[in-house]
Amino acid sequence: MTQLPHSRLRLATLLASLLALIAVALAAPAPGVASEPGWWNPIARPSPDSQINVTGEPFKGTDAQGKVRGFVDAHDHIMANEAFGGRLICGKAFSEAGVADALKDCPEHYPDGSLAVFDFITKGGDGKHDPVGWPTFKDWPAHDSLTHQQNYYAWIERAWRGGQRVLVNDLVTNGVICSVYFFKDRSCDEMTSIRLQAQKTYELQAYIDTMFGGPGKGWFRIVTDSAQAREVVKQGKLAVVLGVETSEPFGCKQILDVAQCSKADIDRGLDELYGLGVRSMFLCHKFDNALCGVRFDEGALGTAINVGQFLSTGTFWKTEQCAGPQHDNPIGLAPAPAAQQQLPQGVAVPSYATDAQCNSRGLTELGEYAVRGMMKRKMMLEVDHMSVKAADRSFDILESESYPGVISSHSWMDLDWTERVYKLGGFVAQYMNGAEAFSNEAKRTDALRDKYQVGYGYGTDMNGVGGWPGPRGADTANPVRYPFRSVDGGSVIDKQTAGSRTWDINTDGAAHYGLVPDWIEDIRQVGGQGVVDDLFRGAESYLTTWGASEHHRAGVNLAAGSPASASSTEWNPFVSYAPGRAVDGDLGSRWASDWSDDQWLRLDLGSTTLVGRVTLDWERAYGRGYRIEVSTDGTDWQSVWSTTTGGGGLETARFAGVPARYVRVHGLQRGTQWGYSLHEVGVYST
Repeated sequence: MTQLPHSRLRLATLLASLLALIAVALAAPAPGVASEPGWWNPIARPSPDSQINVTGEPFKGTDAQGKVRGFVDAHDHIMANEAFGGRLICGKAFSEAGVADALKDCPEHYPDGSLAVFDFITKGGDGKHDPVGWPTFKDWPAHDSLTHQQNYYAWIERAWRGGQRVLVNDLVTNGVICSVYFFKDRSCDEMTSIRLQAQKTYELQAYIDTMFGGPGKGWFRIVTDSAQAREVVKQGKLAVVLGVETSEPFGCKQILDVAQCSKADIDRGLDELYGLGVRSMFLCHKFDNALCGVRFDEGALGTAINVGQFLSTGTFWKTEQCAGPQHDNPIGLAPAPAAQQQLPQGVAVPSYATDAQCNSRGLTELGEYAVRGMMKRKMMLEVDHMSVKAADRSFDILESESYPGVISSHSWMDLDWTERVYKLGGFVAQYMNGAEAFSNEAKRTDALRDKYQVGYGYGTDMNGVGGWPGPRGADTANPVRYPFRSVDGGSVIDKQTAGSRTWDINTDGAAHYGLVPDWIEDIRQVGGQGVVDDLFRGAESYLTTWGASEHHRAGVNLAAGSPASASSTEWNPFVSYAPGRAVDGDLGSRWASDWSDDQWLRLDLGSTTLVGRVTLDWERAYGRGYRIEVSTDGTDWQSVWSTTTGGGGLETARFAGVPARYVRVHGLQRGTQWGYSLHEVGVYST
């Protein structure tokens, strides 16, 4: 080794010292990192306020495999009180004026709830209740009270202290419900409400930060990418993801089947939502819109929503026989007089054939554009609330691109599609059902989670007008016994008290968000530790899906513009159906064969390359039985994938990668009386 001169040696030593100091500084915890003793206790909580009733330090860090730990609520509505005109959900998640101002009823509910109109539309009875919230809480919040605040910030804090580490706050509203509801104090424009709810969520973060010592100090952290979320969970805090669940996103309603938005509106809307921090969303919700048809609601609520469908679009829900085993919910036919009175004279809710359980509306051309726009922005698609026809096409698109960003967050998807979600790399959460029902459904899909090595989530849907688990009773054989320890074992959880009211999951059910830890303990008592363990792996699985979506790269279509030949071509004097039409990048053109079973389309990729995925966008003349064949020389062919149950639409054939220069789609059995017809064929390495 060459000896350095003395002066250069001193300089090198000085530089080394400076670099060491910089390294120490970079390694030191950044402002807001959960490292100070007692960091989980606020230094300036308002007084009076709700109690948390949890002791012990929240767990931090990752497990031995470097995975985050904790529960995920994939579907909540913290700011729903700002939606539907501002008077459907009564009470606020927080207030600078304190708990008494936050947790008070809507003015029209005084003195006895007689004007709580939405209560008796959705719940039945007369809607009467004691309107007083803080400090007595005689009648609300309650597991069956659909119009009162359940997401007070201190109750969310209790859920975090009990082990929850990811929360998806879906910004939600419905312009039609807003317009027909008697009481409102603001515009019914959906995007205006979404913007306000996003703003209020950021204000809640700042409110909690102030309580804990300043910017970045609080436990409630809004995150915009999966790496940021992992860091927040590693600090022991709650990562909050923004989603959107609304009926007319970007103004994409339809009137008499005519879309009221354009592709430019969709692009502007997606860009705006992304800028607000939104990373997951529904494209339709409750009412059919210009993007997709919806999955129906049942009972009197279904009748009321079908009325809203007519008032919004000029048409009632339309049904058809289902094409496969999946089906939509039965349409609610029970009377909903208060809603039906809103219909014009002479107009009535139609009856429906019992053998036609699927919405005839699927994913529209604009809806497909929106799905692909979300993929380009690395956003996650919520398929709950889509009709099976719309969801099926959405799955087809996601599968054709191997895009993992698909979420079923609260049991509103046909459950037979669970494995389809897992195959893509997506995430599934179950609605916050009672402990027995939740445990049974979790165990039904346990083998699938083992197969795909994923965790499980729940969707509380609180403030979502859905209803929540009722009490199992104090005399049950296996009640929740207070106090109990959190799943990680580091915290002790006692009954939750706010004002003069104390809640007990055994006798009150899941009345508000603070009882999420109690509900999880109830699941442990009923369903066993295995169900809870799967839930504790939920945060990791959700973040894995999100991260994979962010890192997804669209594959290169090896077949684009390639030389193509076919066994036959349908003759038409006006339109060309030549083989090259299937690889010209134009979905308006197509190749079509003669009208007989044994037909093929052959593509020349130009050189031998690895092939592992073929996408087929069929015209109505599709293949029921066909196979994908490959060859390196165009003479010797190897079958790498086949089916006898092709259903048309956009289909993806995936197989172990194999070297090939030539790819052949070989039709064996037609699905219609016509031949085989393909708008576009894609060939990919993976």
